[in-house]
Amino acid sequence: MTAPTPARIVFDLGAVVLHWQPAQLLMRELPHVATDEAVAAHWVREIFQSYGGDWGNYDRGTVTVPDLVDRIARRTGLSHTDVQAVVDAVPRELQPLPDTVALIELLQDAGHALYYLSNMPAPVADHLMATHAVMRCFRDGVFSGHAHLCKPEPAIYELAARRFDASPGTLHFLDDHAPNVAAAQACGWQALQFVDAAQAQAEMRQRGWIA
Repeated sequence: MTAPTPARIVFDLGAVVLHWQPAQLLMRELPHVATDEAVAAHWVREIFQSYGGDWGNYDRGTVTVPDLVDRIARRTGLSHTDVQAVVDAVPRELQPLPDTVALIELLQDAGHALYYLSNMPAPVADHLMATHAVMRCFRDGVFSGHAHLCKPEPAIYELAARRFDASPGTLHFLDDHAPNVAAAQACGWQALQFVDAAQAQAEMRQRGWIA
């Protein structure tokens, strides 16, 4: 079988490369608040605001951690201590997913150029780069907190393409969030929605990204 032509493959990080289950995080860190799954889901909506609002500004790099904690506490009625506990727990929650790490290693061994494009606050991004070996598999990447742009804004895809020195049509993108996939496609990227590593690997084979 002929080996696939090396491709530029761009990964989202949260819930793709790294474990991200915010309801579980809240139940673990704030058991007195997130008392069951339904209540935890409510507080996920209140704290993270679908990654818009206060948390979206944190992702974008336009608010500091103290400002974020104060804003969320005032808006939700949670104590500053509880909100700080959640913010502090986010880097610990983002642990590598073994199946995706195995897929990344397979792609790397096949000669593909790997990158990341992630909505991630700068302090968390810096922690990830210093902590997780899987981040060394990527040639380069863009974090929202450093770029001051967020998916699904077209500008962050345009910035990433320039940074990766690639025409949009040569970039292959995996993201678990459908609007981010659609935005990448609208910018001319090839993209698929990530469910799990097995599904992604099967779709990559169908598309000829891997043998």
